[in-house]
Amino acid sequence: MEKKTIILDSLVEPQLFPDISPVFLTEETMKKRKKELLQRMKEEKIDVVIIYADREHGSNFEYFTGFIPRFEEGLLMIEDSGKSTLILGNENLKLREHARIQAELIHYPPFSLPNQPMDDEQTLEEIFKSLNLQDKKNIGAIGWKMFTTRKAEAAKLFDLPYFIIEAIKKVKNHEATLINASYVLIGENGIRRINNANEIAHYEYGANLASCCMLRALNKIDVGIKETEIGAQLSGNGQPNTVVTIAATGKRFEYANLYPTDKKIQLGDTLSLTTGFKGGLSSRTGFVIANEKQLPKGQSDYLDSVAKPYFQTVVCWLETIKIGMEGNDIYQMVNAVLPKKDYHWHLNPGHLTADEEWMASPIYEGSTEKLESGMIFQLDIIPSVPGYTGVSAEECIALADEKLIEVIQKVYPELWQRITNRKNYLQKVLNIDLSKDVLPLSNTVAYLRPFYLAKDQALRVQV
Repeated sequence: MEKKTIILDSLVEPQLFPDISPVFLTEETMKKRKKELLQRMKEEKIDVVIIYADREHGSNFEYFTGFIPRFEEGLLMIEDSGKSTLILGNENLKLREHARIQAELIHYPPFSLPNQPMDDEQTLEEIFKSLNLQDKKNIGAIGWKMFTTRKAEAAKLFDLPYFIIEAIKKVKNHEATLINASYVLIGENGIRRINNANEIAHYEYGANLASCCMLRALNKIDVGIKETEIGAQLSGNGQPNTVVTIAATGKRFEYANLYPTDKKIQLGDTLSLTTGFKGGLSSRTGFVIANEKQLPKGQSDYLDSVAKPYFQTVVCWLETIKIGMEGNDIYQMVNAVLPKKDYHWHLNPGHLTADEEWMASPIYEGSTEKLESGMIFQLDIIPSVPGYTGVSAEECIALADEKLIEVIQKVYPELWQRITNRKNYLQKVLNIDLSKDVLPLSNTVAYLRPFYLAKDQALRVQV
């Protein structure tokens, strides 16, 4: 791996696209999703899947229905015949007519908020019996988490509420199997891992939005500004965040608090920023200073010891990743450029994203999972060097082959123009020899200001 010379230089900032419209998923896309699920069920010999959702864990459910049950809970039951049933609480009954999947509706009031009316109440056991669950041989329960445990049987670990699992076990035939089937959606060969052009356009909205918010926040930073003022810049278009918004200056987690407060930014502070929406997340960490001379005692070599090696790794990641690679190839590349024993990163150096911030990751030590066209990745490498402030430039990209690119160019020309502008910035301003398979979905990919008060300065490759 060729080592690049990284410098801090005066640069124009990336172009933003603040006024783009959301792209809705087409009927063709929604039908494709269900068809692919039925095919995977056939391959795995699963007769029925029962997909759970609540406000925080609704992505697998939403993938087929188009909505989450907001402040309630819900179930989507899909049989190998294609028959689908929605089981919903009081305040989501109306969403059945708007659902993106043709499904029968069953009212289950206990999915509602506490002390709401229990009219039409029947037990889950009665509901499952009415749907002939007792006749199924292989049942897949899907919450949101695919367990990758080594000391426990992952297929027997369930993240659905106990009362739901209990009801399934009471109704199912004692010879029938019940497994955690989340892998069918997000594991190796999971159907949610690969996106078509419509889905990439749909998710680009959030990746673009996150990066617009991030650059606004970066430009707002100044001594005396409150965390909440920066946090306000990290909100966008009324869209729900996929993670807790971070605008944290100085010492973090006082009183176990996770959220922006009225604490004022001071000269020399460290400052962490994060915002995420469906499709992508932007994150930054750095110092509230204007130049290297203002670095705190003991960290005067922060640029050379932490920031530049990290940026070097981001560059290598973007120049190396390509369709057909195995996940372990990326893992080992990162370990070669930014040795884990020295920089103490411990999470996957990149993961898949979509409706949720972290869906799953094919990038891990020993992974033989292939990187494929249509995958949407979060570039997520987190060094932790003792005695030094961290560094971060998390952003979102997609992998696309020529066929997928041709469809995007034809069907979503405005999206393609944004992607082209982003690629030009990476190649001509940051001097990154971007992999041909990489489509930047956010505007600030690899844009890193280590010193927040030097708003015209960012890291780049020297040529």
